[in-house]
This record gives sequence, structure tokens and C-alpha cells, in this order.
Amino acid sequence: MPIIDQFNRPLRDLRISLIDRCNFRCPYCMPSEKYHHAYEFLDKKQWLNFEEIERLARVFVGLGVAKLRLTGGEPLLRPDLDQLIRQLSVIPGVEDLALTTNGSMLVQWAQRLKAAGLHRLTVSLDTLDEAIFHQMSGEKGSVKDVLEGIRAAEEAGFDSIKINAVIQRGINEHTILDLVKHFRGTAHSVRFIEYMDVGNQNHWINTQVVPSQKIISLINAAFPLEHIKGTQEGDTSEIYRFKDGQGEVGFISSVTKAFCGTCSRLRLSADGKMYTCLFATHGMDLGSHLREGASDELLADLVRVTWLKREDRYSEIRSELRPNSRALPKVEMYHIGG
Repeated sequence: MPIIDQFNRPLRDLRISLIDRCNFRCPYCMPSEKYHHAYEFLDKKQWLNFEEIERLARVFVGLGVAKLRLTGGEPLLRPDLDQLIRQLSVIPGVEDLALTTNGSMLVQWAQRLKAAGLHRLTVSLDTLDEAIFHQMSGEKGSVKDVLEGIRAAEEAGFDSIKINAVIQRGINEHTILDLVKHFRGTAHSVRFIEYMDVGNQNHWINTQVVPSQKIISLINAAFPLEHIKGTQEGDTSEIYRFKDGQGEVGFISSVTKAFCGTCSRLRLSADGKMYTCLFATHGMDLGSHLREGASDELLADLVRVTWLKREDRYSEIRSELRPNSRALPKVEMYHIGG
């Protein structure tokens, strides 16, 4: 039986951050003025090693988790990542093993990821416009590298890739249809994400949000859509398909249409802290307990008690909290993935 939180939400998904570093400096996640060359990230000894990650994953799966997603930072920066995927892919009860990446290193990694047993890939790609992409990646990436990575992933056997695009008003909203046209007719699905107030560094204001409904209307005017799936089953995105059968698009509407009511996700940082929400302020330090000799039973009890007490619904009450947000610092997204 799954464990249920205070709002009757079962624990089903675990997002595991493998590293607190990234080769991009996207302003909405790791702005370069904060995360510069002298910034002190975690010491590598603080990262959970693969055996520790596997052990915790088994504990979580024993509590009802069926989906694992590997994140960062940029997870492909973690050496020998394919070995961890081999370890996680054989855990009984794991139904889905996915990874989110900025795609810049997929050319080197795609074959190894598939051979190791990774099920699915999500690639971040906010625009196809090179100049805007350069701006949104903190002048660190290129569209060419990401598209070549997606092609390499296709050749490796990843036949249905999710493409995540964060849309910011005045930055990349005018390039939305470019992404739609590029991936329409393929097995891949673009998911448009409302710009969110993750972490404490991106100076978020509501006027920078492009509501999903506006994006849906824009796409529908060019390529008629029909709604096929909502967020009722714990998914983060609402799915629409093109009426002419040329594929699907998704919309993640954390700001204008919050889906806290069905959220079934826990997040584990690279140093073993467990967070019950993307916008959490504090985390449970499972890594320290593990390294101090805690048994699997004790670790499971810590997870169980934390989830049973869980009341997080930040996106649903954002408007009430925003005036006091400075008093409630949130964990940075690069620590726990998106």
C-alpha cells in the first residue's frame, strides 16, 4: 500500500539530483552573477555515491515509488553515470527510469545511457533561436549542440523524447511556434512550462509569466488541438494532440493552474537531503543518517513520517505567500532538479 500525505496524495515519484553543478548558467536557475567561477559548490565527497543512491532508491521503492528521474544540475556531468543507471534499472518495482538533461553532451552519452537501461529522456530546449538560446543559457550553450544530441538519442533508440521549454514574456514567447513546427510530426513532445519562482535568485515577477492558456490558443490557431489528458494522475503536464495526427504538445501550468492536489513527488539532493516540494524551504538530511549507520528500516521510517506529515501546496497558495517570500527562502532548483 502506498503511503498517503495530509492531502491524500500517494508517494509515487522520486527525483534524484546527482550533482549540484551545470555547464549552463540559465538566468532562471543558475544566474552567472551568483554562480560564477569562484562559487563554492558541494565538495565531491558530499555527493551521495552510487551505492548510497541505490540503497536509498530501494528504500523509496519499498515505500511505493515506481518512477525514478535523474536530474541535476546537469546529470551528464556526473562521471560514470551509466553505471548508476545499471544499478537502478534492475531494482524490482522500478517501472520508469528517466533523465532530464540540457542535451549539450548527449552526443557523447546517448548510446551509453540506452545500453545501461535508461527508459526515457527529457531535454531542455527553450528556443531554436541561437541568439536567444545563448542568452537563456547564460551564454554557455548552443541550439546546434542540443539538436545534435537529440539526433544522437534517436539513433540510440530513444524514440519518444520530451522537450521542455520554459517560456518568459519578452524573452522567447515569439519563438513558440518555431519549436512546435520543428517537432510536429515526430514522436517527440514539446512541453511548454510557465516561468516559475523557483529558488531565490531569478528575481521572478508574475508579469513575466506567459499563461499556458495563451500558448494553447496561439498553437491552436496555427495547428488545431484537442485535449486528451490532464494532471489527475500525478503528471505535471496537460497533454493536447494535433487534430491532424501529427503528434502531441504538453503544458506545465504551475502558476496559473496549479496541480499540487495530485503531486506525488519527492526530491533528493546530491548530498542526500529529501525535499517534499520544488519550492521547499527545508529538507530532511537522509544522507547524514545513512552515513552515520542508519538501517534501511530507520531510513524508511524517516521517509514515511515525513510524507505522512506533508502539507505542501505552494503553487496553490503562491499569491498568499508572495508578499512574505523574502522571509521564506526556497531551495535552489539546481540542487533538486525541476
